[in-house]
Amino acid sequence: NAYNFMDGINGITGLYSIAVLVSLGWVNEYVQAFTSADFIVYPLLASLVFLFFNFRKRAKCFAGDVGSVGIAFWVVTLLLLLIIRTQDLIWLGFLMVYGVDAVCTILHRLYLKQNIMEAHRLHFYQIMANERKMPHRLVSVIYFVAQLVCSALLIALYPVMGWWIFIILALILMGFYTLKFGMMKKVSQ
Repeated sequence: NAYNFMDGINGITGLYSIAVLVSLGWVNEYVQAFTSADFIVYPLLASLVFLFFNFRKRAKCFAGDVGSVGIAFWVVTLLLLLIIRTQDLIWLGFLMVYGVDAVCTILHRLYLKQNIMEAHRLHFYQIMANERKMPHRLVSVIYFVAQLVCSALLIALYPVMGWWIFIILALILMGFYTLKFGMMKKVSQ
């Protein structure tokens, strides 16, 4: 459901999906085959086509609940296949940027005693795009690049560092997440 929560600005779902699918494709090709490449290539192509219409200042189409949940199920299924094949949960790091934002936002809302089932605008990407008025496409690219970097570091450093690389990346992302609070203070002043 975090995938659906994070689908709130132009380009974010398409770009983030590409970051995850490219990472899965790399692992499937060069590290550990876990599925037919077609099961990665087809949603990758679909994401590119979707971005043609969505990665614009004024999007021509949106993923909506059906689209974001649909791609989420596809991505999670691929991740589960990889986890089952390798017997290793480290690959959950391919969802690390969305995961840290979603979990930290839920914790923030619980701290504020808000109903976490109701709509809100407290995700880091929402603060950047809506409150700080950063261009939506820039925020989407930031999330895309952040996930690509995390995934590349996981792939490259996990054999050497083990789970430490996951922990270090999660802590770094949580550190960046705290920037949200400074942005919120500047907006409220």
